[in-house]
Amino acid sequence: MQRVPAPFRCFSEWHSSEKFTDDGVETVTSVEQRKVERSIQEVISVYKQIHSLPQPTLLRDQHYQYLKKGLHHLSDAYACLDASRSWLCYWILHSLELLEEPVPTSIASDVCKFLARCQSPTGGFAGGPGQAAHLAPTYAAVNALCIIGTQEAYNVIDREKLLSFLFSVKQPDGSFVMHGGGEVDVRSAYCAASVASLTNIMTPTLFQDTPTWIVSCQNWEGGLGGVPGLEAHGGYTFCGTAAMVILGKEHMLDLKTLLRWVASRQMRFEGGFQGRCNKLVDGCYSFWQAGLLPLLHRALFKEGDSTLSLQKWMFEQQALQEYILLCCQNTAGGLLDKPGKSRDFYHTCYCLSGLSVAQHFGNMDLHHELIVGQEENRLAPSHPVYNICPEKVAQAIQHFHQLSVPVPAQKEGSSA
Repeated sequence: MQRVPAPFRCFSEWHSSEKFTDDGVETVTSVEQRKVERSIQEVISVYKQIHSLPQPTLLRDQHYQYLKKGLHHLSDAYACLDASRSWLCYWILHSLELLEEPVPTSIASDVCKFLARCQSPTGGFAGGPGQAAHLAPTYAAVNALCIIGTQEAYNVIDREKLLSFLFSVKQPDGSFVMHGGGEVDVRSAYCAASVASLTNIMTPTLFQDTPTWIVSCQNWEGGLGGVPGLEAHGGYTFCGTAAMVILGKEHMLDLKTLLRWVASRQMRFEGGFQGRCNKLVDGCYSFWQAGLLPLLHRALFKEGDSTLSLQKWMFEQQALQEYILLCCQNTAGGLLDKPGKSRDFYHTCYCLSGLSVAQHFGNMDLHHELIVGQEENRLAPSHPVYNICPEKVAQAIQHFHQLSVPVPAQKEGSSA
């Protein structure tokens, strides 16, 4: 394991020279950018005044207490997320597995029972009991159940009805709508590919024409938009690229322009990532953008690129870790977008996921670690495609591949 020596990047004399320059043309964007840089500079200055040696600490216990409480009880403030309760299960469970904090058996069983109530009678999962099936909470629910990884958890998933649901939202051009009568975007293709591959329900026609449709979402910038013709966006780009990896078609993307686009999204002063060109840094893109780099590394390696490093991803791993540890932690537990923002389970999950990506390079055969701060800051690795721990992915695939691929109740190739 490689330890990062002091001084840290953000403590160096030249760090301030990386601040944004508007070339004398002030805009709304440039004003907001300078506000963020000032808030981050203040965080760094206060830290330097208090600590003679730079050893930022991951507040493990505080995060654990925050997450544990969330599994037991949510305040009235979470009523607005009633349609995202499956997501809350996933965000909390994945954060706990990254922290290597076990979930008590009784709590895991309660989560299984709750997610069973979120499963639609016609297949797929909803954000909460009694709601309509939707591909996004279906992805979250399947991931959460795979994290739990018990027979009870696996048995919750009705694979035959799940396959029928996927066919019901498949469109003739290869895209997917998020739910019956809903919108098309590239997230839906990823959610469908993820759950289908984990649960072994992929059929010869389920993803027919899907790779071609995803490729059409890559634009002149290099990243992917939600649908063809839209601006490149970190979340959509990750979803589209990960779906192509699952389908074994990542070579169809323009990988070099994609790499240039995502590498340019890491902010020079902040160290974190923005989601789109000329936007502000946001802790959640620590995963949506940085998580793309392992996928691109793998894709370029398959193409025989001899210039790839065998020790580091193609972004500044140290800078990202410094941003998360210094600027994205709430001292009472939980992580956040940027200084001045509130903590939430979404940002906790994806800040920790990005921190894990920045700490771990490669796989079991070629694994290198780069840990900023104390050794106790080390998180468990996360699978770059599914964003759950690799052993849980392997365990789920092993379990479901012992079962035959179900025959969908709906005729293959038909669409809603």
